[in-house]
Amino acid sequence: MDLDLDVRAVGDLRPTEREALFERDAGVTEIRSDVRDITARVRDEGDVAVRDFSREFDGVEVGNIDVTDQAERAVDEVDDDVLTAIRTAIDNVRSFHERQVPEDWRVEEEGRELGRRFRPIERVGVYVPGGAAAYPSSAIMGVVPAVVAGVDHVAVATPPADELNPVTLAAIHEAGADRVYSIGGAQAVAALAYGTDTVNRVQKVVGPGNRWVTAAKAEVRGEVEIDFLAGPSEVLVLADDTAHPAYAAADLVAQAEHDPNASVVCVTDSESVAEAVVEAVTEQLPGRERADVAKDALESDASGVFLARSMPEAVLFAEEYAAEHLSIQADDDEALLDRISNAGSVFLGPYTPVAAGDYASGTNHVLPTSGGARLHGGLSVDTFLRSSTVQRLSRDGLAGLSNTITTLAAAEGLEAHAESVRVRFDVDD
Repeated sequence: MDLDLDVRAVGDLRPTEREALFERDAGVTEIRSDVRDITARVRDEGDVAVRDFSREFDGVEVGNIDVTDQAERAVDEVDDDVLTAIRTAIDNVRSFHERQVPEDWRVEEEGRELGRRFRPIERVGVYVPGGAAAYPSSAIMGVVPAVVAGVDHVAVATPPADELNPVTLAAIHEAGADRVYSIGGAQAVAALAYGTDTVNRVQKVVGPGNRWVTAAKAEVRGEVEIDFLAGPSEVLVLADDTAHPAYAAADLVAQAEHDPNASVVCVTDSESVAEAVVEAVTEQLPGRERADVAKDALESDASGVFLARSMPEAVLFAEEYAAEHLSIQADDDEALLDRISNAGSVFLGPYTPVAAGDYASGTNHVLPTSGGARLHGGLSVDTFLRSSTVQRLSRDGLAGLSNTITTLAAAEGLEAHAESVRVRFDVDD
């Protein structure tokens, strides 16, 4: 298999090449109008539209949209080793996310009692890619944090198929979903956002999906909350001269098999490592089942192997790239990590493949792409919580703030605000 992959120098990148690397597009804009029509029909016609779109886009005549019972039965249909793997992954993901649960707190100072309290969202929808394919990991990553956060009702939508994959269904059930719907694409997001006769309306929609799912999340945002808009998957391997080229190459090929639009990048200050990574990718690729998909991703303008003049330049490259997955394969990986702020999830050392986080180490694999790591993190317990502040002032506490409050209120021309403080001292108890 001929692969068009060469080492390029970071300092020689043209503006158009930098734009392709650092301004990655989720591909939503060109389909936004079509998605708007889909979501509007689901909003207006409910289950009828859902069935029509399942027939049109998935080629499936959907019988029961609600397949919760089928998900429960699927647990008995999967092989024991698969079920064990599902449960092990769930245990690890649950353990990691339980550490994220915040505690309510209050402090007292100078007559002021101040605090913060956290409460879960009541109803959440999780999108799980699938249909005939099996994506149990996405079910685990979406459902478990919601359950840990204490969400009352967790609904899952996953694409229909003539035979729904029992592995995905079993993972959805084992993760703790309350309802499972056989709906995919933009119509699934719309059904969760607006509700139908069958689908319970939710307050927030989360989870990965293709660009139709992403565009639908953009369209319904405002009607419901969403996690974030995600594009194709991506990885950046930051390597020094101690990195094992075969390991770096394996991570690039693994991420590339997701999607022909995936972005896979290695940046290093070692010319020998850069050349060896290209050679290792070329050797590993032909043996992969999804080699054609991976080849397209590896040859895209948003992918490549890059040679930096120094590790500081490589770090700056990684920071600007803001990868969904950042693998640091270097002698002093902790020192490099200290200089990195923009990354969805970080994988340190030679024995931490990105696949570990994809499936079973415990961290979440629903992560920001297309530079989103500059602005926010990935799916977590926080995604499913809202917070309120709490305060109680004593008479002395209010007295101590009285002059500050009334002065600022007067400066803003809000006389009644100032009076709401004064009245508490002018009126007898």
